[in-house]
Amino acid sequence: MLLSTAHVATDRPERYAKQLVSHLGHKAAAEHTGPGCATITFRSGACSLRSSQGVLVLVVEAADLDALGGVQDVVTRHLLRFAAHEELHVDWTGSRR
Repeated sequence: MLLSTAHVATDRPERYAKQLVSHLGHKAAAEHTGPGCATITFRSGACSLRSSQGVLVLVVEAADLDALGGVQDVVTRHLLRFAAHEELHVDWTGSRR
């Protein structure tokens, strides 16, 4: 399994996590896994979300690089769309087995 992580600095991490779960939950399986935490499971992989003080942590896992990139792309595009009044930077790091 390949993993990739992004730490997104924001004053609204919980809000963005809720929006991602709510919106993407119509297209994938989404569940809250604890306070400020959730997992969105797509056909090609999954994204775990954790909101904490000033940061939204995103961890994507998938079986191969194409699937990993696909999940990263979907999550990134939706997150940036929700942040219309804030400039977010989503830089994915790592992809390891």
